[in-house]
Amino acid sequence: MEKDLVLSKYKRPEDKLLISKFLDKIKTAEKTGKITISDFYNEAEQEIISNVTRIIECKNVLLFGGYEDAERKVAVIFPEKMEELVKEKNFKYDTLLSVVRLEIPFEQNTVYSHGVYLSGLIKLGIKREKVGDILVNNNGADIIVKKEIESFIYSNISSLTRFSNAKISLIKLSDMTVKPKEFKEIKIITSSLRLDNIVSELAKTSRNKASEILMNERVFVNYENETKNTKQAKQGDIITIRGKGKFILSEIVGNTKKGNYVINVLKY
Repeated sequence: MEKDLVLSKYKRPEDKLLISKFLDKIKTAEKTGKITISDFYNEAEQEIISNVTRIIECKNVLLFGGYEDAERKVAVIFPEKMEELVKEKNFKYDTLLSVVRLEIPFEQNTVYSHGVYLSGLIKLGIKREKVGDILVNNNGADIIVKKEIESFIYSNISSLTRFSNAKISLIKLSDMTVKPKEFKEIKIITSSLRLDNIVSELAKTSRNKASEILMNERVFVNYENETKNTKQAKQGDIITIRGKGKFILSEIVGNTKKGNYVINVLKY
């Protein structure tokens, strides 16, 4: 399918740029006969890439983030001759991705948040799309990155004051510390299942502010950007509100005496 025809299916400039770069990666893989990978995609971007892959009927692409439930993933584009090797999981992904482990000294008595590690990397001049998931634990963090920047991070991250005393090492993907996802259970009550109502309750803001959040393209339903106030939410929907978090509408329990909806929600 022609590149322009694929791009015509998307309106947002950032989506067009994303797709254009992805299609260029496919051409590179075809031309060189070697595995090529993209930068890391967030979940909304992964949905776009999956849709494009279906549109162009390309079977030699898979999304991988270092472990099964990774949130940020790269597109791995492989030549046909390597299809069996990759899809049977015999391929060594450590040749594409690396894990930088930071261990904070016990005497420092500090547990840094995800944002602290990310801001540190950005201070070093590293672009967000070069970094995958940052798995924080009580002793430090495992940071998944593209192989091309592992040496730079390894050599420079100790220059940041917070990490000057940290033990830094490069480990295999299989040696990462991966904790099960944790959810907070909450309950919301809303007069309707319209998206602006749902966003208002989840973001703990007014309907007008919720409409503004939608209009500013900060809401994603099942990882697709949604701007319509009137869209009807349903049980099982995954709703991401940039700056507020990600939520699963796990169960529409029923209605109150006044007819309002009672919804159980899992917040990441």
